[in-house]
Amino acid sequence: MIADPERALAIAHAPRVSRPALTALFALDERMGAIVATTTEPMIGLLRLAWWREALEKLDHDPAPAEPLLQNIATSILPHGVLGATLGAIEDGWSALLHDEGDAQLVIRHGRERGQWLFGAAARILGAEDRRLRIAGEGWALADLAHRHSKPEVRALARKRANEILAAMPDRRWPRAARPLAMLAILARRDVAAEGTRAQGSPRRLARMLVLRLTGR
Repeated sequence: MIADPERALAIAHAPRVSRPALTALFALDERMGAIVATTTEPMIGLLRLAWWREALEKLDHDPAPAEPLLQNIATSILPHGVLGATLGAIEDGWSALLHDEGDAQLVIRHGRERGQWLFGAAARILGAEDRRLRIAGEGWALADLAHRHSKPEVRALARKRANEILAAMPDRRWPRAARPLAMLAILARRDVAAEGTRAQGSPRRLARMLVLRLTGR
């Protein structure tokens, strides 16, 4: 199950054969995000994230352990040709938020490592070929961070960086296979272009997603 309603809606617009894998992929991302959000001791959080990375990497050569999400990943994502090691790389983006390496550095690393690997895996699942998808993933991850992080200075940095990335993304028609991800990217671009909080699930946002699904723009 996906907690974020707009991610769930984007997945619902994907081909039926891709939905279980996309659901497992975004559930993995949410699981890592929950670890970071609930961590009070950074070292404990880093150890928990490292466990997930190691477990994902092991899926490339060992059976899945008795952990429901890992079993789901093994049966739904890996058959699409996505490696467990590729999924494990998403951990780099989340662990950045627990390292004391400076706000600007953690923001850049989070967007690049979380967003690009996540959207790259999703694109493989969808059979989508568009160079913009990894860029879109980076901007989307930063836009998400801009609404979720507890530190105002991190939110501001993430918003600024996401706006730069998404505003520069070529504005041409998205191929049909890429549209479930493009829906998320187009909402992220609108979110960071203006100040204020996002009203997820609002009629206007849902209508914008539908327009993109039908037209590619």
